[in-house]
Amino acid sequence: MWELVEARASASPEVAALIESDRELTFAELRDQAERVAAGLQDLGIGRGTRVTWQLPTRIETVVLSLALARLAAVQNPILPLYRDREVGFVVSQVQADVFCVPGDWNGFDFVAMAERIAEEHGVHPRVLVTYDDLPEGDPATLPPAPSDGDEVRWIYYTSGTTSAPKGVQHSDGTLMAGGLGLADALELTADDVGSIAFPYSHIAGPDYLMMLLYRGCGAVLIEAFALDAAVELFARKGATMAGGGPAFYQMYLSKQRSQPGEPIIPSLRLLSGGGAPKPPEMYTEVKNEMGIPVCHGYGMTECPMISQGGPDDSEHQLMYTDGHPVTGCQVRIVTLDGEVAGTDVDGEVRVKGPMVFKGYTDASLDADAFDDEGWFRTGDLGHLDDAGYVVLTGRLKDVIIRKGENISAKEIEDLLYQHPKVGDVAVIGLPDRDRGERVCAVVETAEGTDPLTFDEMVAYLAEADLMRQKVPEQLEVVDALPRNNTLGKILKTDLRDQFRDKPWP
Repeated sequence: MWELVEARASASPEVAALIESDRELTFAELRDQAERVAAGLQDLGIGRGTRVTWQLPTRIETVVLSLALARLAAVQNPILPLYRDREVGFVVSQVQADVFCVPGDWNGFDFVAMAERIAEEHGVHPRVLVTYDDLPEGDPATLPPAPSDGDEVRWIYYTSGTTSAPKGVQHSDGTLMAGGLGLADALELTADDVGSIAFPYSHIAGPDYLMMLLYRGCGAVLIEAFALDAAVELFARKGATMAGGGPAFYQMYLSKQRSQPGEPIIPSLRLLSGGGAPKPPEMYTEVKNEMGIPVCHGYGMTECPMISQGGPDDSEHQLMYTDGHPVTGCQVRIVTLDGEVAGTDVDGEVRVKGPMVFKGYTDASLDADAFDDEGWFRTGDLGHLDDAGYVVLTGRLKDVIIRKGENISAKEIEDLLYQHPKVGDVAVIGLPDRDRGERVCAVVETAEGTDPLTFDEMVAYLAEADLMRQKVPEQLEVVDALPRNNTLGKILKTDLRDQFRDKPWP
C-alpha cells in the first residue's frame, strides 16, 4: 500500500487528494505528512505488528494516521465512531489492542471516558491516544524500510454477521488494494474526477475509496458529520463529480433536488454510487429523470469489499435491476441449495473468489463454514447471474438486517429482548424501507400473564441494555403466537416478513 502512496505522490504531487471545507492536502503533502506522523508514532513505541484500534471521524487527520500506521506495518482495527461501550469493549478485548486512538470529546460523547470504562470492565489497558487535531510527528529519516509484503494481515474490521458476537474480518494491504482497483475500473474514474467520502472512513469502504483515488490520481471531499444542506453546498463548491453512499443517501439527494426542480443541486455531479443495501429499481428512474445522472449501485461486504459494481456505460436495465458486473479480479459463482453450480438466471447462494477476499476471521473456527471445499467464500446472499454475467441479488441466507449500509445482527437484539419480562418469545426481521434499505422490526409474542410490550418500553429497555441506537427497532409488532414449523418449532421469519412487509408504517 505504501508503494502505491509513493507512486501517486510522484506522479501527481500537486493534485488535491483530500479536500475539506477550508483546507486541502495534495498527494505529495499526504505522503510527507503521513511519514512525519509515522515517525512520531514510532517514537511512541508503535511499529510493525503493533495492534492499533482507532475510532475516529472522517477527516484528513484520520486518513493521515491510517496511512502512517500502514507505513509502519502496524495492525489496524478501525471502529465506527457511533459504536459505544458494548461493541467497542468486545472488539478491543478480542483484538488485544496495544493502542486505542480516539477523538476525545466529539459529537457530544467522551471517548476517553468510554476507554476508561472498557479498561475497568474488560481488564484490557491499551494506551489511549487522542488523535483528532494533533498527531505526533517525528523525523522520517528514522523510519525503517517501508513494508513490501502486501499479503500480510494488517487490517481487522468487525462485522455483526449472524450471531450476537461481532466477527473480526482480517484483510491485507493487497485485499484492500484489489477492492479499490475494482471500484476505480467499474466507475471509469479519471484524474478529472472529484469524489466524496460522506460515510464513516472507518467503514470497510474507507480504504476501498482511498485506494481508488490513489490508483486514478483524483481527490475526494471529506464530510466529518453528514448534514444534507451543508454537504450539497460543499460538493457544489468543490466540484464533486461523484456522490452517494447507498440508497438512504440517494433518497436524500433526490429530496433536495425536488426542492429546486430544474436547477441541479450539484452541477458538476456525473453519477451517484454506493451499496450496502438493496436499491429499489424505481429509485434509479427517479434520480435519472429528476437529477439527470445515473445511479451506479454496487455489491460488497466486509469480507469482500467489492464484488460487483454498476458503471456509467451500463444499460438502464442493468443499472435498474442488477447490482452490477463482477469487478476486476472478482469471480462470482452461483450455487443452488442442493450444491450444484447454477446456470443463467437460476437462483442460488452467491460465492466469490479473488484477490479482494479477506484472509479469514480472527476466530479461525468460523472459517470452515465461511469457505466451501473449493475455496469459494460463501456470502450467504441469494441471487443469480443474468445472461450478460451481471449479479442480481434476490434475498439472504444469513439472518442479517442491512440498515443504511450497516449489518445488524437480529440475534443480538432478540437475545436482549427475550430477557424482558413481557416477552414470551421474539423474532427480529428486516423489512424493505425506501430510506434505510431495510428497517428493523421486532415481532413479540407476549409472555403469559403480562400486558403487551409497548414501543416506548422496548426502546427504553434496549437503551438501558446499552444497545447501539442505530440497532434499536423502528417498528414493534405484538402477536398472539409466532409462526413455527412442525418439526423443531423454528420461528418462520419468512412468514413474518410476508405478513408485515406491506403493512402501512409508521
